[in-house]
Amino acid sequence: MARPTPLSGFPEFLPADRFAEQHVLDHLRRTFELHGFASVETRAVETMDQLLRKGEIDKEVYVLRRLQAAETEGDAGLGLHFDLTVPFARYVLENAGKLEFPFRRYQIQKVWRGERPQEGRFREFAQADIDVVAKDELPFHFDVEIATVMAEALSGLPVPPLRIQVNNRKLLEGFYRGLGVEDTAAVMRVMDKLDKLDEAAIRELLAKEGLDPDQASKCLALAAIRTRDSSFADQVRALGVSHPLLDDGITELAQLVDALAELRLDGVSVTADLRIARGLDYYTGTVFETELEGFEHLGSICSGGRYEKLADDGRNVYPGVGISLGVTRLLVPLVSRGHLTTSRAVPSAVLVALVDEESRPTSNAIAQRLRARGIPTEVAAAPQKFGKQIRYAERRGIPYVWFPATEEAADQVKDIRSGDQADADADTWNPPADDLRPAIITPADSPAHTRGATS
Repeated sequence: MARPTPLSGFPEFLPADRFAEQHVLDHLRRTFELHGFASVETRAVETMDQLLRKGEIDKEVYVLRRLQAAETEGDAGLGLHFDLTVPFARYVLENAGKLEFPFRRYQIQKVWRGERPQEGRFREFAQADIDVVAKDELPFHFDVEIATVMAEALSGLPVPPLRIQVNNRKLLEGFYRGLGVEDTAAVMRVMDKLDKLDEAAIRELLAKEGLDPDQASKCLALAAIRTRDSSFADQVRALGVSHPLLDDGITELAQLVDALAELRLDGVSVTADLRIARGLDYYTGTVFETELEGFEHLGSICSGGRYEKLADDGRNVYPGVGISLGVTRLLVPLVSRGHLTTSRAVPSAVLVALVDEESRPTSNAIAQRLRARGIPTEVAAAPQKFGKQIRYAERRGIPYVWFPATEEAADQVKDIRSGDQADADADTWNPPADDLRPAIITPADSPAHTRGATS
């Protein structure tokens, strides 16, 4: 069989890098569950009607079709989900009678999109979503809670610094209404292009929407406001625009930013950025975007916001607020550039040496005693010379080799990094905590940048 050609857009990690991914996922799960979020997993497929109900990415949906289907059959009316929000909305409607509202949910799953693969964009990738959904009405304090939970989840990850940028669509819409703009959604879509277009191009697009130069200048002045605290409010009011909806947006955004400022976050900063609008039309209040320092070209790797109509069954409306972290989008560029890996490619902390095949039961029994106390252990594959067995452990990154007792000596364990070797009892010996699991390695590859995978 010929060597397979790599399939673009479907990333796969080598074992050491997969440990790094698992460390991140475990950290996210722990944080979400500490805040009372319940795990949900939905099916991989949804009906095409459900997937296309908003029509944003209809050209990117993968459809399901049997290999032996007749040409006239077409697809089965099913497609792979392209995000976790659409299936969650369906899940809420189907299970509304069994859920207790407000319902806190987290979901970590693969999704699929048929877009052109490039760095940070894939055809198959993992997302980690958190949402709070209510029935009829969702108080604003849940916006603060969602932002708090994701900020804490991002905090301490073994990645470059992250910048969470927050804004409020009420603030934007109220400001544009106060300027006399009729189609506020169109202006919002134009302003959302500030990362891609220069000021002259933005002014030209705003003119096409009927804005005069003074109105355009005020829109650009609003978008330029960025603060680490609620001082943005005074800067907005200094622009001389007023509207009740603008006041609501300022109040909500100030409350959110002040709450996040009180958190102790490692490697995460929060900014009120009035440029942020989020292109999706269903956002109605708070909006979030997150950039990775040094990887700004990836765009936002963690985004979301409030939507007053997550789901609607014709009798009840279910508003929600949520954030989605692109786990694969975050990790693959870091791994591929050598910014993130782990200290070994196997979970084993100990390799039990094998004297000969007849003594394999003895080595297996030692390994089992170590495993019974939570120490990942494997037995040597073959009874080679001890030097070769040590080199085998070294290649795999296993820090300790265990030598079974002989007539002349008791059981001994060797730290193959330092060369230290001492008598040991499989019922009492423990490796240092940092050696128990593969350690996370970040760019400097020094003790200050090595984190235990269970931290």
